[in-house]
Amino acid sequence: MTEQPPIQANGLACIRCGAPPVVHWTRRLTDDEFDAFVALEQARRDLATALADPQKPPPDFGPLPVESDNARTIYACIDHSISLDAAALVHEKSCAAPPCNCTPEPAPQPEPAPDPVELPPGWSDA
Repeated sequence: MTEQPPIQANGLACIRCGAPPVVHWTRRLTDDEFDAFVALEQARRDLATALADPQKPPPDFGPLPVESDNARTIYACIDHSISLDAAALVHEKSCAAPPCNCTPEPAPQPEPAPDPVELPPGWSDA
């Protein structure tokens, strides 16, 4: 039997060696992970529908999740970490970091500042 790395008290471990993590980043779900996630969500919806009061309107859940809205957190020890700049981005589902072998999604752009509002006479903008 192959010896498994010890499980950390908080359940988090390095993706490569199982050591305590010191960094994390995100990547998109693989196809299998996403299929399992959607199946779990569908099962939750089915149960809620089955338990719903038949005298009230049926539950409205909206659309099922899409791949671009979901990501998984990846944890790594100091020996298997990636750079801070790379960790700040969302990686592709096929990324095997470390080392990172993908082109991460661009970082989200900050919201533009709202247009200034003209104040009435006698009001201060300070």
